[in-house]
Amino acid sequence: MIIYIIIPAYNEEKHITKTLDSLLKQSLKATKILVVNDSSTDDTLGILKAYAQNNKTVTYITKPSLTGHSPGSKVVNAFNYGLEHLDSNYDIICKYDADLIFPTNYLNDVVSAFQQPYNIGMVGGFCYIEKDGEWILENLTNKDHLRGALKAYAKDCFSKIGGLKSAMGWDTVDEIIAKFQGFTIVTLENLHVKHLKPTGHQYSKKAGLRQGKAFYRMRYGVILTNIAAIKLAFKKRSLSYYFDCINGFRLAKKNKASFLLSKEEGEFLRTLRKQGIRKKIF
Repeated sequence: MIIYIIIPAYNEEKHITKTLDSLLKQSLKATKILVVNDSSTDDTLGILKAYAQNNKTVTYITKPSLTGHSPGSKVVNAFNYGLEHLDSNYDIICKYDADLIFPTNYLNDVVSAFQQPYNIGMVGGFCYIEKDGEWILENLTNKDHLRGALKAYAKDCFSKIGGLKSAMGWDTVDEIIAKFQGFTIVTLENLHVKHLKPTGHQYSKKAGLRQGKAFYRMRYGVILTNIAAIKLAFKKRSLSYYFDCINGFRLAKKNKASFLLSKEEGEFLRTLRKQGIRKKIF
């Protein structure tokens, strides 16, 4: 299978070398690795120039970009910019973050999963973070959810979901649409990927408002939004996060924010979430 990898990178001079080295040392090699330098202000560009000179697999482009952190949209915009600069002669397209260290068998195991006869749409491993000298699971979501940091898509699936949405919650939206289209999402628990920058470390206090808005745009509805907000607030140990989520949902509804899912896809999402809740309770 032909594998293309796109890596959005903004000010990743501390980590990008480890990510690229781990991908170049894979037992099964990617055909192309394109790094999108999202107008970095550190030495990310200099590092990419050196890699491109010494490795035919690695190329880079620089994207003009607005500064600042914008959950979801910034990284997806960079990915989509990179996608525009690649041909479509791939079997698997990957969106990987620039602060990951992959085990050497990672791509080999991902390809093996795609070759199973179950209409596999997406495949990925699990992120692990360092804590007290040990690498532990970055337990932010259920194990059946594929983290946005390390998504690999079959070409047919990527086409049918319409690519990636430039919005917070994109890495849930893509899975819902894929499942709605009949694809299977595979998470491989044996693939431990070291995540050098824990998710959410630079999110502002407005994260709850954005998350609430995302719940509205994904058609969670009031009940599921409350349940999801409580869960997130508990994980973050912040009661105010719950209220921010609810306020974000209400503001999005008041302002008639656009939806990321169709009515049918939204109903499908709510059904899946309710089934998951019943399974955990009973």
